Amino acid sequence: MQKGGQVPEVMRETDLETVHAQALRAAGVASEIKAEDIRVLDMHDLVSYVDYLVVCTGRSSRQTRRIADEISLRLKNDTGLRLTRREGDRGGKWILLDYLDFMVHVFTPEARDFYRLDTLWKEAPSEVIE
Repeated sequence: MQKGGQVPEVMRETDLETVHAQALRAAGVASEIKAEDIRVLDMHDLVSYVDYLVVCTGRSSRQTRRIADEISLRLKNDTGLRLTRREGDRGGKWILLDYLDFMVHVFTPEARDFYRLDTLWKEAPSEVIE
């Protein structure tokens, strides 16, 4: 650390690269489970509470739960990364997986249209995952 408790910029860049790789891994798992319209939004210059948002759509609440389950299981098994918080399983229309530095939002089409996170954060640089 530097004087005043500030984190050196080089250290922060490495951390962002790691978090970005983890967010991309979550998006890749979503893609494997046939999630649609997968985007990774770079939030680190816009807000202080999260660096990346992964946003994707499942065709039904059953599929959203499957996508969320697989992401949390694979991140835990492959990288040791554990969820901090998970919400929305009961209805399955919007499931949130919170990993502190990045969050995964898994929506049904109706919920995604209603909440429009892509539009809300349109100024965030976005990567589309196939």
